[in-house]
Amino acid sequence: MTDRSLSAIVLAAGAGTRMKSARPKPLHMLAGRSMLHYVIDSLADCAVGRIVVVVGHGAERVTKKFQSQDLDTHLTFVEQVTQDGTGDATSVGLTGLPDDDGPDADDHDVLVLAGDMPLLRSSTIAALVESHRANDAACTVLTAVLDDAGSYGRIVRGKDGNVVKIVEAVDATPEEREITEINTSVFCFRRSVLAPALRRLTPQNAQGEYYLTDVVAVLRDAGYRVSAVTVDDPAEAEGINDRLQLAAAEAELRRRTNEKWMRAGVSLVDPSNTYLDSTVRLGADVTIFPGTILQGDTVVGAGAEIGPQTRLVDCVVGDGARVEQSNGREAEIGAGAVVGPFAVLSPGASVPEGVVTGPFYAGSVPVED
Repeated sequence: MTDRSLSAIVLAAGAGTRMKSARPKPLHMLAGRSMLHYVIDSLADCAVGRIVVVVGHGAERVTKKFQSQDLDTHLTFVEQVTQDGTGDATSVGLTGLPDDDGPDADDHDVLVLAGDMPLLRSSTIAALVESHRANDAACTVLTAVLDDAGSYGRIVRGKDGNVVKIVEAVDATPEEREITEINTSVFCFRRSVLAPALRRLTPQNAQGEYYLTDVVAVLRDAGYRVSAVTVDDPAEAEGINDRLQLAAAEAELRRRTNEKWMRAGVSLVDPSNTYLDSTVRLGADVTIFPGTILQGDTVVGAGAEIGPQTRLVDCVVGDGARVEQSNGREAEIGAGAVVGPFAVLSPGASVPEGVVTGPFYAGSVPVED
């Protein structure tokens, strides 16, 4: 059956201790959006009917953050009170899915993925689902091939090429550690077999947890097919566990954002020295000079020139305006206006259309008597 509906469970309950932060791990920011936001966005083009987010550490903060945002996707939040592993988290996630979505509810497919993978592309998830259905598999695993598999779980395949089991690095034999194909923690399951398989898991491993990866061996032993799809770019599957990985992921997201805008008709004089949040909107024929930082909900009109050495946060810049060596926050610059150099626009400031501020301009909201 290839026309099954699709749901998703996003596992975002971990404490993220290596981030060394009071901020819940899913809410760490990259290029203007939270880590979890990128994961949810990656599901947007996959016809996912419902997304269940499993929260734990900082559950209330994570839930409030997303309930306050206007999202196109319906999200359900469920809490994993005790972090007993990814298998337990997935069981908790299943409670957020309706018991009955119609006569074919048990034949639905369920994506399970980690909430710390902001580089994962929608096209990769779509390819995973397509392969899963084409092979009529009970489970399909997204894998990657690395020169150094390190601490990742290893993919063990049988003679038929299908997946036999996934072995966590801490539980692997020396021979299994030599395997270079690794688990990315992205799965597509047939829902009818997932819940029974989860009930058969045991915490008999080095971590004393219920591993979602053990479901693969359970399904295989029961005679089900477990297949795999290998991601073309292993960087997509990298999880974020510390600040170094966060910075590397942000650099890649900014590279993608810059590339998108250049292909859309925006000129970046030095892309490697231009920092655009993924939430920024730019018009055609905008030119951005080196050292420019555009953040938040900043909108720049067609033909405008920004920079060099300029930072704008939540600003609106009109068509054909020029902003040079200046800073602005929550300000509005009219069409054809020229701002700077060395201007500072405070929240609420407005530069009228066609005005030339000159150097060292300090724009602010007039104080009422």
